[in-house]
Amino acid sequence: MAKNDFNGQSDDQLVEALGNLKREQFNLRFQAATSQLEKPSRVREVRKDIARIKTIQAQRTAASGN
Repeated sequence: MAKNDFNGQSDDQLVEALGNLKREQFNLRFQAATSQLEKPSRVREVRKDIARIKTIQAQRTAASGN
């Protein structure tokens, strides 16, 4: 997903999306370990999406703290 897709979401939606991505990341790691991974590039995409969500959450926390 693009950065702008996450910016338009509420805090609750971000938490839910983060949980889903972490679950997908676990499944992808498991598939990689058992040599069943169909799309290796998806691992990188998921990792970057998780980082995007965490960045947005940190920015919102910092903005509300001031």
